[in-house]
Amino acid sequence: MTTIPATNSSATPADSQPRTPVLEVTDLNVDFGVDNEWVPAARHMNYRILPGEVLALVGESGSGKSASSMALLDLLPSNSRIRGSIKLNGQEITGIRAPQMRRIRGGEIAVIFQEPMTALNPVYTIGAQIIETLRVHYGIAPSEAKKRALELLTMVELPDPLKAFNSYPHQLSGGQRQRAMIAQSISCDPTLLIADEPTTALDVTVQAEILDLLRSLRDRLDSAILLITHDMGVVADLADFIAVMKDGVIVETGTALEIFANPQHPYTKALLAAVPHLGQRDGTEIDTTAAFATDVGDDAALRQRIEINERLAEESRVTAAKDSRPVVLDFDDVVIEYPKHGRVSAFRAVDHVSLQVHAGEVLGLVGESGSGKTTLGRAAIGLLPITEGTLTVVGQNISKAGRDDIRRLHKQAGIVFQDPASSLNPRMPVGESIGEPLLLAKKMTGQALFTEVERLLDSVELPRAYRGRFPHELSGGQKQRVGIARAIALKPQLLIADEPTSALDVSVQARVLQLLQNLQQEMQFACLFITHDLAVIDVLANRIAVMHQGKIVEVGTRDEILRNPKEPYTQRLLAAVPLPDPVLQRERRETRRELLRLGSSE
Repeated sequence: MTTIPATNSSATPADSQPRTPVLEVTDLNVDFGVDNEWVPAARHMNYRILPGEVLALVGESGSGKSASSMALLDLLPSNSRIRGSIKLNGQEITGIRAPQMRRIRGGEIAVIFQEPMTALNPVYTIGAQIIETLRVHYGIAPSEAKKRALELLTMVELPDPLKAFNSYPHQLSGGQRQRAMIAQSISCDPTLLIADEPTTALDVTVQAEILDLLRSLRDRLDSAILLITHDMGVVADLADFIAVMKDGVIVETGTALEIFANPQHPYTKALLAAVPHLGQRDGTEIDTTAAFATDVGDDAALRQRIEINERLAEESRVTAAKDSRPVVLDFDDVVIEYPKHGRVSAFRAVDHVSLQVHAGEVLGLVGESGSGKTTLGRAAIGLLPITEGTLTVVGQNISKAGRDDIRRLHKQAGIVFQDPASSLNPRMPVGESIGEPLLLAKKMTGQALFTEVERLLDSVELPRAYRGRFPHELSGGQKQRVGIARAIALKPQLLIADEPTSALDVSVQARVLQLLQNLQQEMQFACLFITHDLAVIDVLANRIAVMHQGKIVEVGTRDEILRNPKEPYTQRLLAAVPLPDPVLQRERRETRRELLRLGSSE
């Protein structure tokens, strides 16, 4: 039986009794009934987590991480089977009655789900959902629950807690929804927190804040955390132990230091090798803290700046020569506002933005959640109206476009949405979802359509047999690949990629990025690539635009932004990039805290 021992930091004095694990899983098996057969999702899993410890379950999408973790709370569908032992604070919870499990959910065990848009109730405000949790478990008065809810929303650093309290989930950005869900999850001070991809939708600065928040919760409550993620930077930042899963089996366990420094299993080695990092595109490692090195005495940073400036001059000359290419996407002094709705006041999401994307160019758009990135991307394909300015897409002015104009535009522009679960029709097999744009555009029918759908499935590395599956039968990463296949089906002149790799594990992410690169080079479409992952931008983008609070604060070539940023906000973004190394990430975290302290004191 593979077990994970306690850390030294959690060891008890010699004369005291050993502490009871918060969670102890023994020989856990999870199966799903498919076509009258049991298909294993997790096999013979054994691990334990002591108070104050963080165990990270890592592996590719579909490896069984989420399925095995949802088994802990009996949240799997009716066609599932759970065998083995699950003990919470020494008490067996496998097979307990539904009323007992309801008391455990949210009270003793809380979950931060991977996809907040589908986990939050769309017909209730964020505040109402947090109040409901507090009143169900504590029976407190509504006024007291509201006060506590606002404290929680402030704790997770939402920019306007009262506005978020009165907002519905669809009125918040992806990152804001994730923070609201975390606020609800920690509302009852759980002893075990299951964090299922807790930072998937978050940019690096907010991700760093959320990880600090989870560390604070662990230290304050001595809570145990089961972290499910594909982001090895997050693992290095937070985890004490790592369990690597492949095909439903834990293939390697150890401390974070052991796994990162000396992985033993070939799969673990491949997983770590696929982690993207700044400088990967040209083989030059980037020290992102050098962006803050303004002290003349920092000789190493000054030498790096000199080398960077020489490279920037050459890249700027090349970029200037390419600017003569046709403009495919043109924001000219664009303003986008969300009107007043009930108790929610009007909000200006995009404030006088001017930005161009040329044919054959990949423009990376980065910034914090709520900065307006996704709003710009949706407006670019006519999904949101603009309030002021001029928006031209593929030579068509859509500033005041009607429905027919937008329909014609969609034949030339595609989008990969941030949340694949909410963008796919749950009643439609994925093959029909992929082929739908071709069918509606009257490009293909019959056997030709069937063949093209299979080719598109091949291009995003999904088995052809998946064409008959429904979205709920796929993992988060698999659903995102379906969304990418659908977006490129019409071979668009413009592709809006809104966090297209956020739900993918690192090995799949590397293949998808290579796929996007190959498609872009072959088809020469313009691409507005929206992401919080600066390592991904480093691989793909020709130019980068940085957004903050609805404004473009800095635009430049890839090297100008990532190697020599001018704006303090861009510098903070770079300093928050996690490193897939526990020792270096600990140093980076302390450096970031000091830089933020110095910045706030100025």
